[in-house]
Amino acid sequence: MKIAVKIIFLFTILCFCPLFGAAQDFLPELVKRIKPSAVAIETFDARGNTISRGSGFFVATDKIITNRHVIEKSSRAEIHLANGKKFPVKGVLAIDGEGDLALLQVDVPPGMAIPLPIIQRVPQEGESIVVIGNPYGLEGSVSNGIVSAVREISGYGKIIQITAPISPGSSGSPVVNMFGQVIGIATLQAAEGQSLNFAVPSERIARMKIGELQTFATLNNETQKNKRSAAQSFYSQGLAHLSRDDYARAVQFFEKAAETDPNYAEAWYQAGFSYGMLGRHQDALKASKQAARLRPEWAETFINIGASSFALGQFKEAVEAYRQATRLDDDNPDAQYALGLSLGRLNRTDEEILAYKRAVALKPDHAGAFEQLGAAYFKQKRYADAIAAFEQLKTYKPDAKTYNYLGESYFELGKTEEAVESFNNAVGYNPDFGKARYNLGRAYLKLGDRDSAAVQYEILRSAKSDWADKLYVLLNP
Repeated sequence: MKIAVKIIFLFTILCFCPLFGAAQDFLPELVKRIKPSAVAIETFDARGNTISRGSGFFVATDKIITNRHVIEKSSRAEIHLANGKKFPVKGVLAIDGEGDLALLQVDVPPGMAIPLPIIQRVPQEGESIVVIGNPYGLEGSVSNGIVSAVREISGYGKIIQITAPISPGSSGSPVVNMFGQVIGIATLQAAEGQSLNFAVPSERIARMKIGELQTFATLNNETQKNKRSAAQSFYSQGLAHLSRDDYARAVQFFEKAAETDPNYAEAWYQAGFSYGMLGRHQDALKASKQAARLRPEWAETFINIGASSFALGQFKEAVEAYRQATRLDDDNPDAQYALGLSLGRLNRTDEEILAYKRAVALKPDHAGAFEQLGAAYFKQKRYADAIAAFEQLKTYKPDAKTYNYLGESYFELGKTEEAVESFNNAVGYNPDFGKARYNLGRAYLKLGDRDSAAVQYEILRSAKSDWADKLYVLLNP
């Protein structure tokens, strides 16, 4: 029996060691395994002078991923392996401008190129990671840390924030988990004296479309002619600030991106989003409408328009925008929810209810939609339906406000004892919730329990609540 317990205990340690401090014990082993897959990248101008240094890693025996900005404005590039060998880069196979990624083709002898496994799973916050980079030419340098956050950037996708430091020269480094799997590509954006470190999720690698092999000269010629490439550089810096909720700085770069390429819908979209977060809704509306003109099939642009219109009190325009968003993307519960809110402001309650029902059908745990659905039913005096909605809300949001909603619905339906129970739950969650105490007092009065109602009045009076006078009128008609 003791042997069995020891075996189970040992198995538990081995299974969970990557999640705890024991992972540190295996770090040297992990680094030793993945280090040969990381490369340093050196770029040169037409005269052979070094322009920049960066990092990359093998994703196939003849393919390397790095940051796009590492190879910009270069005439050629070479990679340096961990064993000191150097090999020329043959050319560029694919570019992801917004993700700041470049896929390079190389010709390396068999056995020297060791691809790293790529996973598309979103990492968990707190997950341990390692970065193998080449800061300041110190090839094969290691930094470790954790995933501090995974941010969903509207209109773009996910960005991974990491605590592992990224120094100049480490752009394009692999960010690997404790199993040696690539979860992201480290990038460094330097702007206005700040180092903005984050990682682009590895899932973007799989989405890159491989085309014909381009030389660096061809790529640079196209870049100089193409305003989009320069605009994407500004866009990427804007994303870095956006990932930190620094909307004021982010919008400056999105504005520059849109100025550089006025046909860049994504830049207009992000400018509109950032303006909206700053409360500059007129500017947000203007930018978002420009994005919609450029990409009329993009649902998110109309969500931006709807949000700005709603904030400006233009509810009819908000309804039109959200309706268009739901036509383009009928699987978006938040668009349906926002449509319901806008319809509610226009007192179009039947349509409002339908929008909330669609929202919860798409997302059964959408607490906001259940709350508003119950309120809309209550407004129509459909109290049994309101109770059903608030009972669902209680599952996802069991707080004072929810129980007060539920109590009010029971009260209007004539189920006073159930109402008392709900109001008591409400004040149990929040003893300072004056409205719930007032409701509890009037429910007690309906049950003929004047003394209990008077207790609620004294509590409200002591708290100097405005609800005290309202309950006093009921106590002393």
